[in-house]
Amino acid sequence: MKICPYLESSFQILGRKWNGLIIHYLSLCPDGRSHFSEMKRDIEEITPRALSLKLSELSEHELIVKKVSGESPVVISYELTEKGRALATALQPIQQWALEYQKINMEESESK
Repeated sequence: MKICPYLESSFQILGRKWNGLIIHYLSLCPDGRSHFSEMKRDIEEITPRALSLKLSELSEHELIVKKVSGESPVVISYELTEKGRALATALQPIQQWALEYQKINMEESESK
């Protein structure tokens, strides 16, 4: 039996640390858009360097796009592309599965 190369490729993107969380985070933001500083604040354990690298990686996969305003001061935001929004929608059943079947010690998670 041969494994679907498309599914395998998708898991290679989602299996990398932070990628799925960043996509999920952006899907929760108004218009699927956020600024670097907001993401860094809300995804607490990610380092600025890791966030920067992951945003570039997701941009290369055309899941997010970096928007730069021409105004002064320059404002940079990141938002999901149509492809990224479709992936975020596909992740929703996985989140539901996790809520039902994954046991997470919330006290332990909150103390981090």
